[in-house]
Amino acid sequence: MKKKETSFEEGLARLEKLVESLEDRSLNLDKALGAFEEGLALSVTLRRKLDEAAGKVEILTRDLAGRPLARPFDPDSGRSPGEDDDDDDDDDDGRQDGDPDDRPLRF
Repeated sequence: MKKKETSFEEGLARLEKLVESLEDRSLNLDKALGAFEEGLALSVTLRRKLDEAAGKVEILTRDLAGRPLARPFDPDSGRSPGEDDDDDDDDDDGRQDGDPDDRPLRF
């Protein structure tokens, strides 16, 4: 029989209890090592769940025709891929994003 997977919230609550028990120093060495090992395993599992959730998050934007467009969220930068660093809708040269003149120059 397969063991029921712990929810993120349940895992986080268990990890917090383990940390508290380690911080109050009431555990003997063997139990402290066991709690530490369990906490490490839980932290790996919780990080995996967070990474999976971040992969599912999408930022809704609009294309040039005004239609909704979903872009994946980049958790490292806090922006969707290809998003400008500034908050305005123009390129650094003052043109609107997506202008036909945004094409690279060819000689």
